[in-house]
Amino acid sequence: MDPTLDRFERPDRCPACAGPRLRPFKKGNFDYARLDKDQIKITDSEYGKIWDLGECEDCGHIFADPAPKPEFIFALYRQVEDPAYDAESEGRSQNFRGILKTLDMLLPERGTLFDVGAATGILLEAAREQGWTPDGVEASDWAADRARRTRHLPLRQGFFEETDVAPGSCRAVTMVDFIEHTPRPRDAAAKAYEILAPQGRLCLVTPDIHSFAARLAGRRWWHLRPGHLAYFSKKSLEALLGDAGFTIILRKRYAWTFSGHYLLTRFKAFQILVRGRRAALFFKKIPIKLALGDSFEIYARKEPRT
Repeated sequence: MDPTLDRFERPDRCPACAGPRLRPFKKGNFDYARLDKDQIKITDSEYGKIWDLGECEDCGHIFADPAPKPEFIFALYRQVEDPAYDAESEGRSQNFRGILKTLDMLLPERGTLFDVGAATGILLEAAREQGWTPDGVEASDWAADRARRTRHLPLRQGFFEETDVAPGSCRAVTMVDFIEHTPRPRDAAAKAYEILAPQGRLCLVTPDIHSFAARLAGRRWWHLRPGHLAYFSKKSLEALLGDAGFTIILRKRYAWTFSGHYLLTRFKAFQILVRGRRAALFFKKIPIKLALGDSFEIYARKEPRT
């Protein structure tokens, strides 16, 4: 018997729209049977590595086929430690404040904001500073512990779909670069619907494989990496959220702010420029905004069931 059968599964329906018409899309180029925790951390730099990918003929969703089973991928994420992520907290908080500003525009009042895949709590810390009640969940033991110890956040450690959150208790749910990491996005969207209050808002950020930047970069596109199990299209996002009970009310393009040091260390050819303490400190002080237009930033409203 194949020893990997207990860790991987072949989808028989589209993970986004549940359509049955699936076809091969692209052959993978790394040994996913040897997938380890360092390949799925937020700051990994194994760009260009993809799973064997399938495609849905109905909505255009592209997904890992086979995909890791939820319990296997969650067990790996529990082990992830990623200090380089927290080192970029200043730039990341700028990105998250843009999301919070948009939520303030879309919601008449604040309440509990639940962040899914909250990492070390950078978004939740910014939300608390702006009057939100922070709550969230993170798979990594290390990251959740750091959020609790250094930011004093009530962050839960666990698997979002199994997290015990009171139905209807949240005004907003954020999923920033989360949905592409789960093999069962429909379950995640359904859980977000369940915990949101009536007319609550969901913010979802995820890569757009059909963007101009993705097409231009080709195999070197930075979102092609082992941690990403899926690539959504406009149509597949509409299907995913519509089936869960949401109406998309705003579409934007997400931008990142990183330090020059972080960006230079992503590529071996440039790492020589940041060697030494003085050079590292210099480049860490240089913020660089990447407005590549290669990620969706979607805001959706919870609608009543009919």
